[in-house]
Amino acid sequence: MSGRAGIDLGLSPAEKDFLRALARQEIAARLGRDETPPVPPTGAVHLAEKRGAFVTLTRAGRLRGCIGYIRGYKPLTQTIREMAVAAAFQDPRFPPLAAAELAEIGIEISVLTPLEKVADPAAVEVGRDGLYIECDGAAGLLLPQVAVEHGWDRNTFLTHTCIKAGLAGHCWKLPQAEIYRFSADIF
Repeated sequence: MSGRAGIDLGLSPAEKDFLRALARQEIAARLGRDETPPVPPTGAVHLAEKRGAFVTLTRAGRLRGCIGYIRGYKPLTQTIREMAVAAAFQDPRFPPLAAAELAEIGIEISVLTPLEKVADPAAVEVGRDGLYIECDGAAGLLLPQVAVEHGWDRNTFLTHTCIKAGLAGHCWKLPQAEIYRFSADIF
């Protein structure tokens, strides 16, 4: 799943493996499965950083849940625990995950950089940037990998971020629209 889009935020392979294992263990625990919690790797300096992050669940290559924090409110380990549970059991687009599904679930984590306001939409780069758009009291977000997965160009990405917010696709062109970009380490 990794390598489709994103940047390196310095998390070690061991930290990434730990976070994926932590997400799976947290979901398993909520399903009543007794799994041994993973042990953080020695020298894991990035796990305590306050970063926004999303946990995406897939089943047979299809989205099964995706929820996250846009901003870094909590340490990364706490964010991953909470968002794994939310993606599995609270994503309003899907029924709660059933125990029988757990073995088939793929887990992808996107650790975000801080939001950066975009003055000129031409500065948005597909494959590097995720988008967050606010307009007329509504907001929508799409992770960097979404545009890559769908083969979208910049304008299509901006349009679909507006649609995700429940807005007309062209709202990103309106003067009251606020466009933000961010990058993510996706693994």
